[in-house]
Amino acid sequence: MKDFDVIILGAGPGGYVAAIRLAQLSYKVAIVEKENLGGICLNWGCIPTKALLKSAHLFKEIKSAHQYGISIDEVKADFTKIIERSRNIANEMQNGIQFLMKKNKIEVIKGYGKILPGRRVEVTNNEAQILIYKSDAIILATGSSPKNIASLPIDHQYIIDYKDAMSIKKQPKELIIIGAGAIGVEFAYFYQSIGTQVTIIEFSEHILPNEDVDVSLALKKSLEKQGIKIYTSSKVLNSKIENNEVVLLVNTPEQEIILKSECVLSAVGIAANLDNIGLELCNIETERDKIKTNIYCQTNVDGVYAIGDIIGGQALAHTASAEAIIAAEHFAGLSTLPIDYNNVPSCVYCSPEIASVGYTEVQLIKNKIDYLVGKFPFSASGKAKAIGETEGFVKVLVDKKYDEILGVHIIGTNATEIIEEIVLARSLEATGKSILHSIHPHPTINEAIKEAFENAYKQSIHL
Repeated sequence: MKDFDVIILGAGPGGYVAAIRLAQLSYKVAIVEKENLGGICLNWGCIPTKALLKSAHLFKEIKSAHQYGISIDEVKADFTKIIERSRNIANEMQNGIQFLMKKNKIEVIKGYGKILPGRRVEVTNNEAQILIYKSDAIILATGSSPKNIASLPIDHQYIIDYKDAMSIKKQPKELIIIGAGAIGVEFAYFYQSIGTQVTIIEFSEHILPNEDVDVSLALKKSLEKQGIKIYTSSKVLNSKIENNEVVLLVNTPEQEIILKSECVLSAVGIAANLDNIGLELCNIETERDKIKTNIYCQTNVDGVYAIGDIIGGQALAHTASAEAIIAAEHFAGLSTLPIDYNNVPSCVYCSPEIASVGYTEVQLIKNKIDYLVGKFPFSASGKAKAIGETEGFVKVLVDKKYDEILGVHIIGTNATEIIEEIVLARSLEATGKSILHSIHPHPTINEAIKEAFENAYKQSIHL
């Protein structure tokens, strides 16, 4: 039995960040990973999908180059090379994580980990050997996997998940996507942009149901303009394979319809990886298929922490990384601030991009909070006009009495980059008027944030 100060299960953006922070604090750390370092985010999520989306966006820009006074005769998208570039980037990033593990003297244990009572970890390695390790603390960071539903069983050939969608050999002529969360919407934009005919089926009333309704409606209009067919408030009742295509029976608000496609992407969500990791053996409490933790990511069992998709916060890479720092520093006895989950930014990387933080307007109405609303369209932005990216708007929500910034919702170019101004402002308890009176450089996209606050206070200059 080999001893460590801390053993971490899972090497995604939660696990490897916790390992590095603990190593910086001079602890002897081991990280257990059954697949590749970097987890879903680096290998199959955040990074490689953005590589795909960059290819799609560049392809669309080149096709519209004539709008900028540039003539290009023929433009073709090479699907194989687009996929290959994405996979190469993921591999390069994985090599970078391996380097960081060596640099910080973190022991990487390949295999499937399970916790045992007494802060021990059982690892079944690739040779089917079972090894036992002991530690002073354990951090669970096992992440999540694509959710499977009975009416749409994933077979990885006709009905695929997001991993398959990033590595299939041949571009489908048509693709039906079930689920219009961030994953579904991003893949819809990618495939439609490079020539696949895409249809989206979403169970909720709106696509991106967690976003502000105005943003969801604007994105739906934009995607439909791009040629994507969208069914909301709709449900797949059953599916079958006939004549080398998927046949779906779909219940829509109007009627039951049959849709056919050579390929269907199931993007109905994710499920926490909690099976067979030893929770029952150690009596670790769960609630609604998540591990229960306190504000410092501690479970009910002394010395055991949990972070990332397996606990109750947002299932986002940057949330997992923030929780990783909290767990590591709390174990080390440092003073650390818990996460304000209402100030975690959400980003969707389709085009137009979407970014938001704080409350939606529906939430404010439900909670009977009196608020001001301000909007500024990118069509009125000089910089957006100059670069030909005038779609979308900034929407701000401000407390009417206390001037608190309650929420900001952006749809448009660079939305995912400029949202951080609001995250920082809210963390420092800045008011809406402090944004209003701060000078923004001209011409920039993020001027639209200031303009939206001007609109909320009825001081608009450019509207």
